[in-house]
Amino acid sequence: MASFGSFLNNPIGPKTTHFWGPVANWGCVIAGLVDMKKPPEMISGNMAGAMCIYSALSMRFAWMVQPRNYLLLACHASN
Repeated sequence: MASFGSFLNNPIGPKTTHFWGPVANWGCVIAGLVDMKKPPEMISGNMAGAMCIYSALSMRFAWMVQPRNYLLLACHASN
């Protein structure tokens, strides 16, 4: 029970945007996995490029922010 309490009150725990932002961003990863079933001509190269740039910038942010947000880093690395 003490470990759950420490998780709950952690500076990057579920009471902060450091937790819920990355959780919501996993929707982008799931959308990418769903797109793998589409034929290649339906996937936009411009959108894929924009997603790569967005993920790279978000990964850098997740690494530089204090405390480091490993959940956000993992999410955008998965993109």
